[in-house]
Amino acid sequence: MYLSLVIFAVVVFFGFQAFKVVPQQEAYIVERLGRFHSVLKPGLNILVPFLDRVAYRHSLKEIPLDVPSQVCITRDNTQLTVDGILYFQVTDPKRASYGSSNYILAITQLAQTTLRSVIGRMELDKTFEERDDINRTVVAALDEAAVSWGVKVLRYEIKDLVPPQEILRAMQAQITAERDKRARIAQSEGLKIEQINLATGEREAEIKKSEGEAQAAVNASQGEKVAQINRAEGEAQALRLVAQASADAIRTIAAAIQEPGGSEAVNLKVAEQYVEAFAKLAKENNTLIMPANVADLGGLVSAGMSIVKAQKNQ
Repeated sequence: MYLSLVIFAVVVFFGFQAFKVVPQQEAYIVERLGRFHSVLKPGLNILVPFLDRVAYRHSLKEIPLDVPSQVCITRDNTQLTVDGILYFQVTDPKRASYGSSNYILAITQLAQTTLRSVIGRMELDKTFEERDDINRTVVAALDEAAVSWGVKVLRYEIKDLVPPQEILRAMQAQITAERDKRARIAQSEGLKIEQINLATGEREAEIKKSEGEAQAAVNASQGEKVAQINRAEGEAQALRLVAQASADAIRTIAAAIQEPGGSEAVNLKVAEQYVEAFAKLAKENNTLIMPANVADLGGLVSAGMSIVKAQKNQ
């Protein structure tokens, strides 16, 4: 009975030693009698007890690695405290086991030395402007060297670039001065544009005013010309009407003379106008010029009528 229990215990022990379950995204390195034998894939695997052993275990996931901060000196002899983070992945478990005694330490040290070399070729201002270029350079150098370690470097990111406090204060003063300069330039540009706009507005206003005055003068001259033409036409029309009226009056008088009793009426009218004319002269003038035959009023009328009759006979 005791022997049976011992045999059962040995079988169970060898069973646990013979079967090995590998989790997903992991790889186990198996050595047989001290030499590399195989890489166990995820799932159930069978080993030979006492001959095979799991020597290394590797995670095939992407691993973030914090690179310790270090002091780097730039091309213009400025110290920078730089730290970053590295992302890598084990792609060849065999090389990761036997290519380096500690591939994580190797990657970390190589990342630091490569970073110091890259920053040493740059000036201080460039290190802040070209962080992406620094990251790509470090990744390229690490990826080339990590092939023999069975590791793939995916990316490297700089977390902090910290210059000394004196440099920080100087940079802050420079930034403040630059912003003040831009503000003054912007203000002067605004004043310049304002003056230009005001001058342009005044010039356009003067041009519009002069154009308006010229147009008003043209319109006034045209209006005056039209008014003069209208006045001249009106005066000519008035003269024509007066002449027409005078001609009509003369024709009317001539026709009246031809009728019976016309001559006597003309004699009477001439006598009346003669007497009225002398009456006005007596009222309006101190000196009165009288004709020599003023007493012979009837003779004057007869002389006037003789002229009218002579014209009538013709």
